[in-house]
Amino acid sequence: MSWWCGSLALCLRLLSAVFLLCTLPLTARAAATYVLVVVPQFPAPEIQRDWQPLLDRLRATSGIELKIRHVRSIPEFENEFSRGLPDFVFMNPYHAVMARQSQGYIPLVRASAPLTGILVARKDGAVGKVADLDGKELAFPAPNAFGASLYMRTLLQEKLGLRIVPRYVKTHSNVFRAVLAGDVPAGGAVSSTLAQESAAVRDRLRVLFETPAVASHPLAAHPRVPESVRRELTNAILGIARSADGAALLEPVQLVSPVTADYARDYLPLERLNLGAYFVRSE
Repeated sequence: MSWWCGSLALCLRLLSAVFLLCTLPLTARAAATYVLVVVPQFPAPEIQRDWQPLLDRLRATSGIELKIRHVRSIPEFENEFSRGLPDFVFMNPYHAVMARQSQGYIPLVRASAPLTGILVARKDGAVGKVADLDGKELAFPAPNAFGASLYMRTLLQEKLGLRIVPRYVKTHSNVFRAVLAGDVPAGGAVSSTLAQESAAVRDRLRVLFETPAVASHPLAAHPRVPESVRRELTNAILGIARSADGAALLEPVQLVSPVTADYARDYLPLERLNLGAYFVRSE
């Protein structure tokens, strides 16, 4: 009897071990945390404040956990995705081109509305028209911020024939404040970031010039992220957008009325804009 009981106990232990081994892949997947890096258009505390509620909802609805890793500047951001370090990246349209060429990042979703670069000046300032800025120092977030700087500087100099001196101030918020403080007569940003500013900022600025519209910032995944996870995350974001409270989570992160992104349709055309002369390589 004791022999039978001992054999039964051994069998049960073996079955338990086999069950544990069989469930390890599921456990590992459930416990996986993916790294998300967001283009630093705003200071890190604002990015965390705006994105964390959406990430919490995504974890609750899909089981996919994303954790934000903050970077201090756009050059640092470019270095991150060029080396393929983040699993997911929220990036500007031209960064989507760079990330595709360097690491094969796959755009998943984007806002349905296009992105438009804007050049702003103070409403009560001396600048009456864009031509007044010839030879002046202008503020931009960073050399390669697409709509706010790279595309904007290309158009100002190549299309309008202006000679400008760029001053890079790291974030879109800093651009608006440099203009309002009178440090520069005008500065580049994008319409969506101006819309996110307080009325105290928006109401004191006016738009002097706009770039042609292009597909907006995508949320992209590194190709090492399993296709099933990419699909689940995409479907979760599209699903969140269908409710009023979900849409409210997407607005602060510039994913209003999200749609599925497609590289060939949305971002491949940017390769033909010949922006290389104004692109600044990160050291």
